[in-house]
Amino acid sequence: MAQKPIREADGMRMIARWLGEYSGGQHTVPDKFISVTPETELDALPARHEWLLEQKLVVKPDQLIKRRGKNDLVLVDASFEQAKRWIADKAKAPLTIYGQFDEQGKPLDEGTFGRLTHFLIEPCCTHDPADERYLAMVATSDGDEILFLHEGGVDVGDVEARALRLPVPIGTLPTAEQIEAELLTRVPADRRAHLAGFIESLFKLYADLNFTFLEINPIVVTKDAVIPLDLAAKLDSAATFESGKRWGDIDFPTPFGQVASKEEAFIENLDAKTGASLKLTVLNPEGRIWTMVAGGGASVIFADTITDLGFMEDLANYGEYSGDPNEEFTYLYARTILDLMTRTKHPKGKVLLIGGGIANFTDVANTFKGIIRALREYKIALQDHRVRIYVRRGGPNYREGLRMMRELGKELNVPIEVYGPETHMTRIVSMALKGEN
Repeated sequence: MAQKPIREADGMRMIARWLGEYSGGQHTVPDKFISVTPETELDALPARHEWLLEQKLVVKPDQLIKRRGKNDLVLVDASFEQAKRWIADKAKAPLTIYGQFDEQGKPLDEGTFGRLTHFLIEPCCTHDPADERYLAMVATSDGDEILFLHEGGVDVGDVEARALRLPVPIGTLPTAEQIEAELLTRVPADRRAHLAGFIESLFKLYADLNFTFLEINPIVVTKDAVIPLDLAAKLDSAATFESGKRWGDIDFPTPFGQVASKEEAFIENLDAKTGASLKLTVLNPEGRIWTMVAGGGASVIFADTITDLGFMEDLANYGEYSGDPNEEFTYLYARTILDLMTRTKHPKGKVLLIGGGIANFTDVANTFKGIIRALREYKIALQDHRVRIYVRRGGPNYREGLRMMRELGKELNVPIEVYGPETHMTRIVSMALKGEN
């Protein structure tokens, strides 16, 4: 499972779009969430969204920033003109964002430095702070868990220690009755049933759309309505094939303060040009264990296995190529990783793991052509950096692909060990790192 955070606007739009379906029309959220980017023409928005001039507004950054209220990054009860000026002012210069505060509101950390580029505009919800609650749904090793606090908002405190919890085993769904009995004991009686039904429906949406984390703080609960005001969410990005159409046109943004390297930006640009998937995150440029993995699920398995064996600090990168990329795209992807891997030497040499599960439709031999082309180009560098290569793959035409890799090792005079689907993915990791602890 590859858990990736999404923008608040995208999560809110999904709830607005699909909650009615999962609740039989009993619970709905208005789709009034506008994303503002550097390309947005603010003055043109009211022509498409008349409510911007009719209602008071809330404006906040939408860049995976925690504790926006504590950082004075939420504008409330604003007119559209005030919203425009606030956005222009906040986007003018880089800011420092703090993640932790003491009881007096003083920052406890050094903060993260970066520039605000994405904002969310939504209607202002006037309410009594006493109606604020906290709600979260979190994936666990045994299924999922629903967390609920009878208080919510900026000063919610230690949720882990205080929240009521309802475990949801794999393959099950909680009922409104269970939710009411286990979580809503202190909610006023005239609001419990409605809130329980809302949470029941929201969990169905969460599970069916492959969320791994969904936090609403605060969620306002009145006699007549349940209103989510602030949301943080993560999706299982490996489930794009299953839920991508329901997610809509979303991206997985870089967290505030993180700047993509030249190589990461290059792969991101390649990814945008193909229907296949090409992803790269550089974790440690001087790391000695590099991966070139086919498939999001396989990339998680490789990273987890490397970590479990005690080599987390040596893991240099994380990413995937999948969706049957053509030879040129695979070559460019492989060349980028090889270039990064052969910039600095390591006294123990380096390990390159080229692997993946058993492909359904990707022609293994064809994608290997691009990788082989890049490996030939880096022949001298691979020898010079004492790189050992381990290959594991299965799927259409895999035998030919493995034969090509085996022959390549002899051609390049570089140690390449080749394995098919009879060998588990985790096995080649342990073989590659055997005796190195």
